[in-house]
Amino acid sequence: MRTVDRSPAPIPARLWGVLAASVLVAAASATVTAGVAFLIPALHDDRGMRLTTAGVLVAMPVLGTAVSLIAWGALVDRIGERIVLAAGAGAAALAVAGAAAARSPVATGAWFLLAGAASAAAHSASGRVVVGWFPVHRRGLAMGIRQMAQPLGAAIGAISMPLLARAHGVSAALLVPLALNALAALVAWVCITDPPRPARQAPGSGALVTSPYRGARYLPRIHSASVLLVAPQALMQTYLLVWLVVGHRWDPASAGVVVTVAQIAGAAGRIAVGALSDRTGSRMRPLRLVAVAGIAGSLGLAGAEAWGAPGALAVTLAVAVTVISTADNGLAFTAVAEYAGPFWSGRALGIQNTSQFLMVAASTPLLAAVIEHAGYAATFALSGVLAAVALPMVPRADVRRASVPEPAGAGTDARRGPSG
Repeated sequence: MRTVDRSPAPIPARLWGVLAASVLVAAASATVTAGVAFLIPALHDDRGMRLTTAGVLVAMPVLGTAVSLIAWGALVDRIGERIVLAAGAGAAALAVAGAAAARSPVATGAWFLLAGAASAAAHSASGRVVVGWFPVHRRGLAMGIRQMAQPLGAAIGAISMPLLARAHGVSAALLVPLALNALAALVAWVCITDPPRPARQAPGSGALVTSPYRGARYLPRIHSASVLLVAPQALMQTYLLVWLVVGHRWDPASAGVVVTVAQIAGAAGRIAVGALSDRTGSRMRPLRLVAVAGIAGSLGLAGAEAWGAPGALAVTLAVAVTVISTADNGLAFTAVAEYAGPFWSGRALGIQNTSQFLMVAASTPLLAAVIEHAGYAATFALSGVLAAVALPMVPRADVRRASVPEPAGAGTDARRGPSG
């Protein structure tokens, strides 16, 4: 009897190249939305801004991203990923240049808002590239790699922008996101190829064309849980450096190393949980584990801060909470895109991102106010409470709305694979 090899077909090398280009574009976007938070110590010390005022200013890119994500997602559904990624990164570079040249907080905030709106293109489009090209047995890993772009971009900002701001001013620090987004625009145009999509009239496509929100609570539950789980991420991403530099008078270089290590570890964590979801065949079970770990880590960090910080234990816990707080994104994004299907994933990911970025934009100045009035221990505890509220919202089982077609080029027949 002949044996049939049922092992999954290998992924063509050029698809990993497309994924790498997507990671670069998304990381460049993160230097805008996350990187400007590392300018808070310079704004606080050099320009005399209150922590709450600086928090409002650096929340502008996040707000700009939040208000434009759904529009970018709809555009991706209509014209494809490549043009959107290249145009968004190029426009972000121009807006950051405007912020670097601005001479007033109001003008800087306006340019930050525009930069965030432009960089939002990366969030919906780059996720769709992954889901469109990678088969289900490698999709969790691929999305984990794509999702590591956010902590990677934040790490680049943490290691470079505070030092440049301290030595040469805020405008010099903004050259980092400017250069990266200009490079990302070029790479997206050259290297990204839109994944194939089935025709709307193809057999089996009828269910995928209809709205995934019609008569179902699966996506709203994932959106709601993700909104609450992003609050600890916003806290650690924005205020870990501030906690060390402003709260405990660490040297910015040493604090930047801690933040960079935390962000790199967070990137590795996203890949690990993505691979775990492929192995277990579930996105929701690992997502629930992340929520439980977030509760324990945040409350532990709150206790360490209350009893005296930032000792080795507190800093270790802070790094762990940073890793945990970023680990859920890839799982939720993959689940949303898989359920929404090829005709709705741009808008569904836009809604997923919008809800999260609105939470980040709102919570950044609110967390600053809590820190100023109640201290860091209470703020860390608050993030643990939010993770606890999110836990019952995570669906207990994965749901497939309809069969999502396997990407052409993801298996042995790569004739329709990307040409770049």
